[in-house]
Amino acid sequence: MARILSIDYGLKRTGIAVTDDFQIIASGLTTIPSTDIIAFLKTYFSKENVETVLIGEPKQMNGLPSESTEIIEKFIAQFQTEFPKMKMERVDERFTSKMAFQTMIDSGLKKKQRQNKGLIDEIAATILLQDYLNYKK
Repeated sequence: MARILSIDYGLKRTGIAVTDDFQIIASGLTTIPSTDIIAFLKTYFSKENVETVLIGEPKQMNGLPSESTEIIEKFIAQFQTEFPKMKMERVDERFTSKMAFQTMIDSGLKKKQRQNKGLIDEIAATILLQDYLNYKK
């Protein structure tokens, strides 16, 4: 089997999570500046066997696209141009950032550590990926 990678794309930062080779466990990989995402993925795909990339789809509570949809759509167009053979799926990312913040609280991180927005993005990507794995089963 190959890995599944999830992307929580944002205007400034992008959180990335990945599964193990057997697609059982989702783990946070990193958070990088969004301007570096394509270069990061080129390097990562050259070293690791990835079969699917999940990209978060931001929606409002009523199910309509959020204001960040346009930014993500531009990234997706660039992604598909750079990686035309890579399977890509969109997944609903509502509540992942709030869940990530709550996870940080529940795990006992101090207030200063919880202010690390990059860590929130990485955890959000991990939650998005684990939810996908749970749904797939």
